[in-house]
Amino acid sequence: MKRAAVTSRLMGLLLLAAGYPSAGFAEDTLQPYQLVRSLQLIQDRIAAGDHAAMPMQAKLLEMTDARLRQADAEDFKDPRNFRALLVYGMSGGNPATVEGAVSRATSIDAQDLAIAKGIINYLVGRPAGAIDVLKPIDPMTLPSDLGAFLALVKGSLLATDEPATALTLLDEARLLSPGTLVEEAALRRSVGIAVAQGDAARFALASTQYVERYLYSPYASQFADSFVSGVIALHMSISQDKLADITSMMDPERETVIYLRIARRAAIDGLSDLSAFASARAVKGRDGNTNQGDPRALLYSSLSTVTSGTIEDVRTKLGKIDRSRLSDGDRALLDAAQAIAGEVVAPPASLPATNPPPAAVAPQPEPEVANAQAADAAGLPPVEGAASEQPALAPSGGTAVTVPSAPKPSTDAATVLPASAPAASANADTTDPTDAAMMKTRRQLDLIDQMLGAAPK
Repeated sequence: MKRAAVTSRLMGLLLLAAGYPSAGFAEDTLQPYQLVRSLQLIQDRIAAGDHAAMPMQAKLLEMTDARLRQADAEDFKDPRNFRALLVYGMSGGNPATVEGAVSRATSIDAQDLAIAKGIINYLVGRPAGAIDVLKPIDPMTLPSDLGAFLALVKGSLLATDEPATALTLLDEARLLSPGTLVEEAALRRSVGIAVAQGDAARFALASTQYVERYLYSPYASQFADSFVSGVIALHMSISQDKLADITSMMDPERETVIYLRIARRAAIDGLSDLSAFASARAVKGRDGNTNQGDPRALLYSSLSTVTSGTIEDVRTKLGKIDRSRLSDGDRALLDAAQAIAGEVVAPPASLPATNPPPAAVAPQPEPEVANAQAADAAGLPPVEGAASEQPALAPSGGTAVTVPSAPKPSTDAATVLPASAPAASANADTTDPTDAAMMKTRRQLDLIDQMLGAAPK
């Protein structure tokens, strides 16, 4: 209640400032630290799900950038203003504004200058330089507002090379700034790092905490990407009961979408049990009553149950799917599945009796498919939050955005064949045309999925 009242008063003051014919009122009246603190309060409301505050955030960012570009050495004699400059930079601020303001600050100590140098390196895309400068600085020894952001930035920078250290830093960021956009970002990054580490317990804990606190954040779609990828990658270590516990905290619509995405990925990867479970959860309501169902769930569950013994049933199910309710990508997937299913049940061509049947050979991707796969692999960061984050402002100025948010990994475009596929290929009786066609089906579906890219949103 107290935070909400303070925020409301600040918003009133800023709206008054924004209403003046010139921005000079805000620039002359409000100190940089007051503007940055106001910005943080607005961002924290947005992280909690108050999307109506986003227009005010845009105005605050514009005012903050203008004020910092005009700040002089006298302003930075107040350490709160210099800390505000650093926080603004780590929130995705304009690197030109930060660099220019630092050059005008003449009365700051060596550690603050080192932090400023590291932040500038971070903003302009020099992660190695940022790590070199920032690594010796302990965020826990700094004022909490600055320390929280520094821990978040360091955790992101070290995620690939030192994931254990990165997770500790992200925990420190949360400890220093609970209930804020910093904590939201730290939890989101923790989920991705836990997946890369194969740490199912940490993945489940961070996912649970994120869903409990930040499900309605505007950045929740990035969490959803990492969560779906984590469920697929860690399916051997996460029980269906644990998965159901986490998703039960979501609203029904989000829960359904999450299960549809899991079902799709699991079906393509050949994880039949997981796909069947997720498809069933997507179709059934929490009260146990079966709804009309989603055609996507029917498509994904059909793909997960394709065997030589069920192919006729699958063909029948695929034929009943309402194509008009599918996305373009899923219509293409349906077309491919129907075509391949038809090929499976087609009468096998007779083989010469004197020659052994040729071994099944995996179809090679067409050149454009191979090029797309190479481009996807080159563009994927190793973990959500680990890649160097782009500044929110162009060097020429303009309006900043919020706390730097890692590039959204296109995990669905990087689907690979299930681990069991090679063994199945080696042991299959290749004299059976149906089995050979089934292996071809799996491989072709995998290529199709890589071409289609993102899972349903």
